[in-house]
Amino acid sequence: MSSVTSVNDDLAGYIAGRITAEQLVGVVAAAYYQGEGRRERLRPVMDVIERAHPGIVELRGTTDRPGFAVRLQERPFPKQWEGALREAAVQVAGTESNLSPLPSPSFLTRILRAIRRVFSALA
Repeated sequence: MSSVTSVNDDLAGYIAGRITAEQLVGVVAAAYYQGEGRRERLRPVMDVIERAHPGIVELRGTTDRPGFAVRLQERPFPKQWEGALREAAVQVAGTESNLSPLPSPSFLTRILRAIRRVFSALA
């Protein structure tokens, strides 16, 4: 139960600006991969983390339960994703935010991404 409180405190701390994105990512990733009913609740924050920071965690096998350990990769969280991370944290914490989400990509950007995906799939 204390780990749930810790995650809630860290989400509130990030929203209030008391902790950094890197600190929040570490706490949320550890709580998410430990499971025990929190996975679905933390899913919006983990979605942002995984999109913005692929490969953020390394899972290693252990003899302890649940059979693996989470190790956070030592990289800074991308600044352009901090708004989306804050919005996901607000959604999970259930509080209001006065920050706007990241702007959606332009039509031309979406077309270029689609073309890149087609060519990378062919390679």
